[in-house]
Amino acid sequence: MKLLIWTFLFFTHIAIAQSNEIFLTTFLLESELKSENVLGNYNHFNFSNSWTQTENNSVLGIIGKEHQRIKIKLISIKKDTTNPNEYFVLGKSCVKGTICDFSGIITLTEIKEVKKFHFGVDDEYADKGIKSQGILIANYEFKENSEQKHSGIFKGKLYSKWYLNSENQIEYDNIEFISDGYTNNAFVGIWKSYTSKKEKICNWADYRVPNSNRDFDIGAGEFSPNEKYFDKGWSDYKPMEIDEWWK
Repeated sequence: MKLLIWTFLFFTHIAIAQSNEIFLTTFLLESELKSENVLGNYNHFNFSNSWTQTENNSVLGIIGKEHQRIKIKLISIKKDTTNPNEYFVLGKSCVKGTICDFSGIITLTEIKEVKKFHFGVDDEYADKGIKSQGILIANYEFKENSEQKHSGIFKGKLYSKWYLNSENQIEYDNIEFISDGYTNNAFVGIWKSYTSKKEKICNWADYRVPNSNRDFDIGAGEFSPNEKYFDKGWSDYKPMEIDEWWK
């Protein structure tokens, strides 16, 4: 029995690793990363602005196997003054009109630089003095207010693309924004109910939904939900919608 369990865990680990590799290849638009984790080299930089740059209508998320739409708004992010790799987060979530407050922490675990800079269409950024580019990987845990209905905990991995500008400031990397499949700030994980203790997949990101069903997003140049999922909150999705539901 123990051998069977260990065999199952071994192949599960391989499957997860392969899934993560496929995700990263897509996320990075095939840019290659250096192998070294240079997290310590970036302790004095502040990444908080990277997670609040995108208009909320372009932050797209799903919860559960049925791909129910979830809206996430990160309202406030502050870097811990004592731990350079932790950021305190305040935000709100919305599912089927039910809004919950949440608070939590983003903890940086890895920073890797790209092997070769990308400068966008017609090398638009080639003369901007970019000093480095890369991806950060972090753990996140956001706890919704337990006194509110249908509340729970968000937990998983965060992947963000950034670059260091000529003035030594971290910038949100939208250089490849017009490329098909562009996405950033991918939160990939689960949501766990306080009451039932059940877990649901819960992923969201800028402009695309990470690790969704193959038939979910049928858009090419930009996100477009399949009609199959319209009854899961996607029937009224509009790319330019203005809905400040968190206020």
